[in-house]
Amino acid sequence: MTAPALTRTSEELIRAEAPVLAHNYHPLPVVVARAEGTWVEDVEGRRYLDMLAGYSALNFGHRNPVLIEAAHRQLDRLTLTSRAFHNDRLAQFAQSLAELTGLDMVLPMNTGAEAVESAVKVARKWAYEVKGVAPDQATIVVAADNFHGRTTTIVSFSTDETARAGFGPFTPGFRIVPYNDLAALEAAVDESTAAVLIEPIQGEAGVVIPTDGYLAGVRELTRRKGCLFIADEIQSGLGRTGTTLAVEHEAVVPDLLLLGKALGGGIVPVSAVVGRRDVLEVLRPGEHGSTFGGNPLAAAVGSAVVELLETGEFQRRATELGVVLRDGLAALVGRGVEGFRARGLWAGVDIDPAIGTGREISEGLMREGVLVKDTHGSTIRLAPPLTITGEELRSALGALEKVLTRGA
Repeated sequence: MTAPALTRTSEELIRAEAPVLAHNYHPLPVVVARAEGTWVEDVEGRRYLDMLAGYSALNFGHRNPVLIEAAHRQLDRLTLTSRAFHNDRLAQFAQSLAELTGLDMVLPMNTGAEAVESAVKVARKWAYEVKGVAPDQATIVVAADNFHGRTTTIVSFSTDETARAGFGPFTPGFRIVPYNDLAALEAAVDESTAAVLIEPIQGEAGVVIPTDGYLAGVRELTRRKGCLFIADEIQSGLGRTGTTLAVEHEAVVPDLLLLGKALGGGIVPVSAVVGRRDVLEVLRPGEHGSTFGGNPLAAAVGSAVVELLETGEFQRRATELGVVLRDGLAALVGRGVEGFRARGLWAGVDIDPAIGTGREISEGLMREGVLVKDTHGSTIRLAPPLTITGEELRSALGALEKVLTRGA
């Protein structure tokens, strides 16, 4: 990467944001101007190893050449028609994504939160038209400590008071049970239940991985009770955990699958509800939509993402380098790391609070040229692009060791 021409410093740009941007984020004080592969560059030309990858939106690295080329080709032809008309890219995208996931139909949207909202609507419609739940009585069971987005309906079933406080009244129709607790789930599901909506791995909660058999148990329970299983794989899906989907670790196929983030290759926002034909066919023209959902540019990039995953290369990389990640973190347990949870190239790392908060450790790593993000006190998340090399990964782990030794 060539250093950008310096016009305003990082400090000046950060100050310029404060009076004109809503303060709904607390980013690290780094101003990124360029990126390629696993590396980003700030306006002064300092380089950082990206160990967050846009919360998995950049699974294939910054400006992946295959995806950039697909976007360029489409930009020269057609970018948007709305769904008032057909476009020549959407059928290919939907067909390839359905085949990749082993499901039947695709409902294309833009953001992850839109995919979740869409699934909630579909599940309720299915409950009324197919299951026979009384009008306006459908319930959806979710897990505590979930993160499915921040729209009004979604925060209605969040247990994170930061996301909820001050935003009521909340949308009814949700029951919250502890994550990884099949007995509690069994007790919560009844004749009014349209669906169980869970993350196969809870990302925002700190990469919380359920015990073996939990996902299979959810699948068995939902079949037995006659409700839908909705798997939110917006962060965990598309290669991150070493398989195309995290549910594959237990050979589970949900009724509805929610995808986003990496589906747009870090170029455009693309999300989708992928599911059984008999479930998604409850939607009829005019009942749900999105002006940009399924646009030709998104479909072209999404199709290229599916082609990358069809090779299996990125799933293999996540599996093989995941061993390097786990071994490196294991060596730090008792030396500043209290514990960690990892699956593929995804880890939640609990830092000894005596050494520093997650934010302080993240700032220390930033000074060492490594970018991560904190969550819930003293936990940091590691989710590098799946294109990272073993050498780069070991370098990041070495930087973490240095920060822990020195202290935040």
